[in-house]
Amino acid sequence: MKLHGIKAKGKKRFVVTTDSNHNLPIASNLLERDFTAQRPDQVWTTDITYIATDEGWLYLTVLLDLYSRQVVGWSMREHMQASLVVDALRMAYFRRKPAPGLIVHSDRGSQYCGHDFQNALKSYAMKSSMSRRGDCWDNAPTESLWGHLKVARLHGRRFATRRAAMDEVIDWLVFYNSTRLHQTLDYVSSMVFEQRCNAAQQQDRKTA
Repeated sequence: MKLHGIKAKGKKRFVVTTDSNHNLPIASNLLERDFTAQRPDQVWTTDITYIATDEGWLYLTVLLDLYSRQVVGWSMREHMQASLVVDALRMAYFRRKPAPGLIVHSDRGSQYCGHDFQNALKSYAMKSSMSRRGDCWDNAPTESLWGHLKVARLHGRRFATRRAAMDEVIDWLVFYNSTRLHQTLDYVSSMVFEQRCNAAQQQDRKTA
């Protein structure tokens, strides 16, 4: 292996981001793996992932709109306490100002089941939905997003600081929303798809 310049690929470090061993209330699974939406801001999905840096772990959470697959809110911290997910939710709410009744689907982690996040949902008139215990397929769209991010930008990279990793993630999220083409959206970006839908709705109102 040394002669031919081959190196063994070591096992990646693993961090548990979902602590479901708690006595907090669990919301029902309102999606049941139906990841379709009829309009923007009808269903958002959310999850937490982690990025290794020389300074330590960087934790990232996003909120993904299932209609356009647009990332509508995100937050990055050196910890994965409740404020991480609450800040992302707050960002998404003030960016989008959704109508009451929006569903936010997450896992059963203590960050999502806790009072801070649940109270924020109630204050924004949103509904909580949660995956079954230990079932990543119940949140497949967000898991897919993590895969795209890590393959496209993070695998094989070494970040000296959390700030460097944050800059890379933000740059990719902007690319993902504005430029990356989605097969499920007729090969346009999330933002273009939503702009076209909004234009079509406005045209329908004019002709109604």
